[in-house]
Amino acid sequence: MSRVLALWCPDWPAVAAAAAADLPPTHPVAVTSGNRVIACSAPARADGVRRGLRRRESQARCPRLHVVAADPDRDARLFEPVASAVDAVAPGVEVLRPGLVVLSARGVARYFGSEEAAAERLVDQVSAVGVECQVGIADQLSTAVIAARRATLVPPGEGAVFLAPLPMRELAAEPSLAAPHRGELVDLLHRLGLRTIGSFAALSAGDVASRFGTDAVLAHRAARGEPERPPSGRSLPPDLEVEERCDPVIERVDAAAFAGRALAEKLHRTLSDAAVACTRLSISASTGNGEQLSRIWRCAEPLTPEATADRVRWQLDGWLTGRSEKRPTAGIAVLRLEPVEVVAAGALQLGLWGGVGDQDERARRALVRVQGLLGGEAVQVGVLSGGRGPAERITLLPLGDELIPRNDPSEPWPGTLPEPAPAAVLTAYPEVWMSDDRGTAVTVTERGVFSAPPARLRWGSREWAVCGWAGPWPVDERWWDPPAARTAARAQVLLEESRALLVICTAGRWSVEGIYE
Repeated sequence: MSRVLALWCPDWPAVAAAAAADLPPTHPVAVTSGNRVIACSAPARADGVRRGLRRRESQARCPRLHVVAADPDRDARLFEPVASAVDAVAPGVEVLRPGLVVLSARGVARYFGSEEAAAERLVDQVSAVGVECQVGIADQLSTAVIAARRATLVPPGEGAVFLAPLPMRELAAEPSLAAPHRGELVDLLHRLGLRTIGSFAALSAGDVASRFGTDAVLAHRAARGEPERPPSGRSLPPDLEVEERCDPVIERVDAAAFAGRALAEKLHRTLSDAAVACTRLSISASTGNGEQLSRIWRCAEPLTPEATADRVRWQLDGWLTGRSEKRPTAGIAVLRLEPVEVVAAGALQLGLWGGVGDQDERARRALVRVQGLLGGEAVQVGVLSGGRGPAERITLLPLGDELIPRNDPSEPWPGTLPEPAPAAVLTAYPEVWMSDDRGTAVTVTERGVFSAPPARLRWGSREWAVCGWAGPWPVDERWWDPPAARTAARAQVLLEESRALLVICTAGRWSVEGIYE
């Protein structure tokens, strides 16, 4: 069985900020973004500083707090000595992000005699460069990362047992292993009463997939300790690597960043032609003195050109200006990017304006041309808005306007339609007929309940049996404004052939408001 070793440096952004400012480990440090704390050191937490606090409140709690802005370049540059220290005794290191690396536990455990001895050796190796770390080992990658946060070696086959009592938030604690909206999924599951990973793992895979989507399926597999992403998503097509020979050699970080961005764009053109996207990337460099440098970066989602360029810049910055013993003695003469693991290009689920290349810019220019022919309102973009009904939660704005929703979606909206949202929202409200098993029309009573259990639903010439329903949910809106007032009731109905509709009853007549897929 393949085992994974994760090495985690707690509070790395704060540790890197302290090292950059030559502060001792005992000095409280906080890293902020958007005027809020996103990371802080243990001494700062001892004085009451927490993630999410505003900068002023943090300084009020800890007057001697050293506050710095977030800087991913600094974090990556100062982490390179740590990665090099691990790589010196355990080759095959993969960087998930600055502060966290993973590698196969099998080889290093055999070399040092046991997993425990390997963990101790790696902790000592990293301590030699002045950084504290914790090691976790488990069967699966995500379990090993969670175990590293607790400095635990999980016995083989017991990943699910180890995870079961932990709180649900652990599944979203590591951004390099989770989709961007994993936190929203965890909040939803918490509101549904699933407070521990074990309670989530107890759900059937079919129920999770049908109700919560793709990322929930991945989180569910992680919760059950099941195999996650395989070592290679698909076989590598030939000739995907790209190379740039630097003449003259690159010795400055700004020149390296420029070369890295150009090479990243070249790589993604090559990947696009092969219809694949990269999830593990090898960054290699050769110096003018013949030194060979290499590092592998692993990502939770397929890399975009911008994300690739960022990782190349971070790595080159770490090599050229870091404090590692492997710092090159000459400038970089050859820079090479090579995909180690790829997936089908469809996995790169970006929006139309996701910035993945020239195709998006051509599409935008075409739509601007349509606006010029048909008017500014002819092309509109949907923005998530606040509201209770599905149509109210979408604000359509002309392409090019500032994307400001009509209502703030972050505000509380009591009575909002429960999740999941319909896949398609109908604005024409086609009428349907819903009846009980005797053919009598089903309506909503004054008490807000069905007049009889629904049994059949007819839409035009089609008719289906009703297999299940949720609701009805009364709607009594804007009673203070008679022209805009509305009294209705919504319900979700499940039909045969796995069809599901959102229907609304107004004045005793049913119409379709949304379709689920």
